[in-house]
Amino acid sequence: MPTSKTVLAICGSTRAQSSNLNLIKAFAELAKGLFEVDIFTGLAKLPHFNPDLDTESPAPEVTAFRNQLKAADGILICTPEYAMGVPGSLKNAIDWTVSSMEFHQKPTALITASSVGQKGHLALLETLMVIEAKMIEESKLLIPFIKTKINAEGVITNSDTLNEVKTLIQSFSNLMINPTE
Repeated sequence: MPTSKTVLAICGSTRAQSSNLNLIKAFAELAKGLFEVDIFTGLAKLPHFNPDLDTESPAPEVTAFRNQLKAADGILICTPEYAMGVPGSLKNAIDWTVSSMEFHQKPTALITASSVGQKGHLALLETLMVIEAKMIEESKLLIPFIKTKINAEGVITNSDTLNEVKTLIQSFSNLMINPTE
């Protein structure tokens, strides 16, 4: 039976062969039957956030991004940690949503997959809390040493990580079905 729920996946890395993009592809494959995953590809094309440009008619790239967020039933952010923090391009994208509130009470999952990732993960969780993304503990996952746990074909090779991602997918699916819980 086809699913009617959609998730917009945002990769915090702009690298073409990012481990995080491979993880999103693995996530999408594992989530088949629960929801469809659309990957946002415009992260590097968003202009630098400037409050003076955050008007009724922002740049077309910003409008398109906001519309994709609004149309999705849920949002997945899968990101590395850069210099112990959130990648600038990802933070820029989120900044474009503060006044327009696309994350407000939107079911959101966060996977930070990096060498270590703890500080970037915590920083992004704080930002998502401030913009009122709808999250539960089971929709948050930190995966250290990601390059040893997924291959270039998007296959999770570590059994513990695979089980953690499957658990997150199920919890996230439940959150989208029952967002008031």
